[in-house]
Amino acid sequence: MATPDRTEGDGSQNRWSARDRVRVGSPLSFSSGPNGYRGFQGPDDKHGTAKKMSDSLPQTIGIDISKATLDCHVHPAGIERQFPNTTKGHKALIAWAGQWEVERIAYEATGTYHRALEVALGHLPCVKLNPERARRFAQATGTLAKTDRIDARLLARMAATLQPPVRPARNPQQNQLAELVNARDGLVRDRTALKNREKNLTVTLLKRQCSQRLEQIARHIEALDAEIATVIAADEHLARRHDILTSIAGLGTLTANQIIAIMPELGSLDNKQAASLAGLAPVARQSGQWKGKSFIRGGRANVRQALYMPALVAARFNPDLKAKYQQLIAAGKPAKIAITAIMRKLIVTANALLKQNRLWIKSPA
Repeated sequence: MATPDRTEGDGSQNRWSARDRVRVGSPLSFSSGPNGYRGFQGPDDKHGTAKKMSDSLPQTIGIDISKATLDCHVHPAGIERQFPNTTKGHKALIAWAGQWEVERIAYEATGTYHRALEVALGHLPCVKLNPERARRFAQATGTLAKTDRIDARLLARMAATLQPPVRPARNPQQNQLAELVNARDGLVRDRTALKNREKNLTVTLLKRQCSQRLEQIARHIEALDAEIATVIAADEHLARRHDILTSIAGLGTLTANQIIAIMPELGSLDNKQAASLAGLAPVARQSGQWKGKSFIRGGRANVRQALYMPALVAARFNPDLKAKYQQLIAAGKPAKIAITAIMRKLIVTANALLKQNRLWIKSPA
């Protein structure tokens, strides 16, 4: 088993009706099932198999994704099948899955291998599972063997057991933006490493090569910034999200670009989910009469990295957050804890504004 994009949470509104689904590849028709569930039929379902099986429990499909193949497992039916990881294979998978009332389609992020499938599945009820949690689920169930078929079965069982919330998949524009932002972040890391190495160089040739590489990185970053701006401006939805985020005092263009690319779910979550997904929700440590210090962990570390400098700026120039920061410092909280609280406040504010589709407004003095 193999990102951020969509990772599982603890929501409960997971069943999608027919009107929430889209037609991808071959046309699909929908059939009502008991208890409000709906199944969907593929065009090759000539004998009404899906209709007959709509009387059974909803199924969860786990997909183990590799470069060449898609290994699928239907839980609890226990049916398995493999498809090629190609456009034709994606269409065949969707048609095959039409035999059941599918409650969730679960898979892990696999670099670039899952993206085309994610787009093909469109607005079907998909969940992208956290690879670390998937490994721990395998350990908890005592599964030691590891094959593609076993991984697909575990993903299906995990999704059926934990029932992670269904969230919309990234569209092609969001995937393009994420790839550009990731490339920019990689160049920034390369630049930092080169600058640190340059300090210790003594050979003239190496110094010249390092300087040339730094100049090249600067040009590439500039080109990426221009392309990122073009992608955002060309998409009305992305442009609106960018305007909302940059309206918040402390959040600049670069941070807004990173948040849009890294957390496409922002605006569809409640405040606790947003803080947790960013890894900024405090984790309590308590047992009996013992009470340890709370800490933050998990979530998307790159979101926290993107928010650190904006939090420092917001603690000085955002009136609301400046007051919050000073209040925490006055209460004896360490500066790092106070800044973490500001980071959490920033992501929660961004989530609320995106959900309400409105710009940030400075509070009256």
